[in-house]
This record gives sequence, C-alpha cells and structure tokens, in this order.
Amino acid sequence: MGRSIDVDDPLSLAIAPPANETHEERIAREKREAEARRVSDEIDEMLRQERAAMKKRRPVKVLLLGQSESGKSTTLKNFQLTYARKAWAEDRSSWKAVVQFNLVRNINTLLDIMSREMGTRAPRSDSPDSDLDYDEADDAAAGSADTDMNPSTAPAPFTEHHHVLKLRLGPLRRIQEELEARLGSGASELVQTSSSTSAGPFDSPRRPQEFYVRSNNWKTALKNFRPFGRAEGRRSKDFDTGEDVTEVLATCREDMKALWEDPVLQDVLRKNKIRMEESSGFFLNDIDRIATRDYEPSDDDVVRARLRTLGVQEYRFVFEIGRTAGHEWLMYDVGGARTSRAAWVPYFDDVDAVIFLAPISAFDEKLAEDKRVNRLEDSYLLWKAICGCKPLAKTQIILFLNKIDLLEKKLASGVKVKDYVPSFGDRSNDVATATKYFQQHFREIAKQSNPEPRPFFVHLTTATDTKSTAATLSVVEEGILRDHLRRADLL
Repeated sequence: MGRSIDVDDPLSLAIAPPANETHEERIAREKREAEARRVSDEIDEMLRQERAAMKKRRPVKVLLLGQSESGKSTTLKNFQLTYARKAWAEDRSSWKAVVQFNLVRNINTLLDIMSREMGTRAPRSDSPDSDLDYDEADDAAAGSADTDMNPSTAPAPFTEHHHVLKLRLGPLRRIQEELEARLGSGASELVQTSSSTSAGPFDSPRRPQEFYVRSNNWKTALKNFRPFGRAEGRRSKDFDTGEDVTEVLATCREDMKALWEDPVLQDVLRKNKIRMEESSGFFLNDIDRIATRDYEPSDDDVVRARLRTLGVQEYRFVFEIGRTAGHEWLMYDVGGARTSRAAWVPYFDDVDAVIFLAPISAFDEKLAEDKRVNRLEDSYLLWKAICGCKPLAKTQIILFLNKIDLLEKKLASGVKVKDYVPSFGDRSNDVATATKYFQQHFREIAKQSNPEPRPFFVHLTTATDTKSTAATLSVVEEGILRDHLRRADLL
C-alpha cells in the first residue's frame, strides 16, 4: 500500500516518491534513503561523543568565598603550590617585591603607633638626669584590624633612641609609596565605610561601588617585577627600583630589628592589645632573612604574602599531579569586603564547588569596613546567604574553618570566647571545644538554609601551613572531581 500524501503540505509533496515510479526505481530510492539515514545517524553519534568529550574536558570550576582576610587567596596559592608546581616556580621570584612591601608596611605601622604615642613631644633623653615629661598618648593611635587601640593612661618612656630610629627608618616611607604604585590597588587595604552594608551578596537592590580601581590577577600585578636577563643587554627602570628597595632594606635591617624588638614599643603593643602577628602579611619575625641583598622568597613566604583581591579574579592552571592530573582547573578568587560581594553573583552559574572560608579566630574582631560588625557574626550571615542561594542549590559547598593556629594562640593568651559570644556560655575555653561549637553552629545554619538536602563538608585549616593544607586539599580535590564528573554524566 502506498503512503498517503497531504496535497496541501509542500514538504510532503517535495519528499513524495514520483507518481510513476517503477519497482526497480523504488528499490534504488529506498537504498539511497537508507544510506542517508546511516550517514545521519553516524553524524549524530559523532556529535554526541564530541559533546561528552567537551563535558569531560570542561575545566573544573571552583569559587572561593568568604569575608576579607579569611584566607581565600592563601588557599588558592596552596592549590597552585601543591598541584601546579611549574607555574608556581615561574612566579615565585616575582613575589619578592610583595614580601618586601609587606615587611616595609609592618615597620611603618610600628612607626605610626610609636609616633602617636609620642605625640608632638620631644623625646626624653637617655640620661637619668632628664626631667622631661610626657603627655597622654594620642587617642588616634592605630590598633590592629580587630581591636580599637585605647591609649594607656601613662605615657610610654620613649627616649632619644626612639627618635633616632624614626629618622633612620624614614626612607621606608618612600619605599612603601614606590611599591604601592607598582603593585597597584591590590596594595591598598580596606577603609571603613560611612554607610550601612549587608553581609549577603544579594541583599542590596543596587550594586555598591568598589572603593578602589580593580586590579587584574597576580600575574598582572607582578609582571613589573620580572627583571630583564643579562643576555638582553639592558636593565629596566623597574629592575633598578627593585635593586634600590633591596639595598634600602639591607641598610635598614638592624634598625628594623631594633624597632620591632624594642621593649618599650612591645609594651605599648601589649597594653593596647595590638596583635600584629595575627595580621596578614606579617614578616617582622623574618627581618634577618628578608632584609638582605641576596634574598629570594621561599614557598612559605609566597603563601603568607598579602596582596588584597579586588573584584573577582580568575586563575587557570593545569594540575600536574593528583587524580585530575592533566585537567584544567578554573578558580575564582573574590574580594571579600561587603562592598565587593554583589560582584560574586554572576559567577555562581555552572560552578562545580564553592570553598567557603570562615576565620573562626576572628570571634573577637570587627570588620575593617564596618567596625560595628563582629567578624564571626558576619561569617555566619554570609554562610547563611550562600547556603540559601538557589543558583547554588545543587553545588557542593565545602566549609574551611580557617586560622586554627591563631585561634589556639588567642585562647592560650587568655582571651575568653564567652566574652564575645555569649551563647558559648561556660564551656571550656580550649581549641577543641571552641571549634566543635563553631562547627555545630555552621552546620545548623546550613541545615536550616539549604534549599534541598546537601552533605555538610567541613575542614579545620591553617592555610599558611602548606603541609597540612596539602593533605586537606587532596581530600577536597577528590570530592570536587567526583562531583564534576557526575555533572558531566560520566559517573
């Protein structure tokens, strides 16, 4: 029986067999149509295989989230150090200027604190016969990022020696300005905002403006610090400046050590609860090693070096070892300030995993951009917003409770969790109890906020400890890879 033809359908008429088709012609036509279907099916299969291969080759996409100075960039550097050693080695020497900048800024911070304590008074003579007195220390003396500095009621016994140190270390102001200019806006630190801000990246109908011009990634910030080789027969202006920085630091090494180790200044820091050792980019205990003419940064130096992230920065590198060896990873490092968080949202699509960093040592600290907000409370609020985000409902979220080393030191120094977290109550003031309490609170927030059931992955980390972090990352890598393959329908 022949096929019925819809005479009103032009397509049916076009593909209809000829009206006077013979038996032999019909057999030949059907053979041609079968061959055409075979070719079409082969093409479809090739396209299907190509799509599957593209899914398999798609970079593993990971988003690093958390408030400013939570350890996001440090964690990213640990990924590179552990899994992309070749690219890491190529960039390591360029971090020399960043480490030097961090050290210079540390010293200038000490000089600022000392100047405010000394005020406009003339320094007291070292002579025991001196009868010069001090007024009260300046109220504006700078504290650490977490603690407002309350000047001591009695003036510190500064002497002529301290005034001489200030003068001899004066060139470091110029060095800091030069390095800031070359490093760009990443060398700037957060300033307090005058308006109210919210924790989550979705709470404001308008995107807040960034306070600084956004920089590109580290490669852009560091490219000016790669000197020309001798074979090229010329030296760049930036290289000459780099030598100048190194020479000034080497010349000032003994004075820098004397300032940092000075018992009077140490007493001022202690009385005003200024814990510089807890700040990012702290290198004052490494002056002897860094302030030399032949200094080259170590892996640990690079991991500890501080260069603030602005906006959202993208890093691509191919893993050289591990289960994903040969596979490209695409990692996004974000600026964590409240004014930066609205920029995160476009990067939530098609991401394989989120690593959320919460610095639990900051339970007694305030946000640099908003001194009214406790940093731990801000982490809770931000964690709630991320867990409850619908675009991330099926995304693996991994929690890093970071800066465990600083938490241990802080509790050992006598700081009480219950003084800043009333709900902690009369629990034992030790690291194990505190971390268990914080972990449980994050777990409860996730359980209540997740749009659908999701596993709770948590790790206790010290991101500046490269060995322990490498062990953590091996576990994280395997979990992210498994989820990545499942998304690509390969498991």
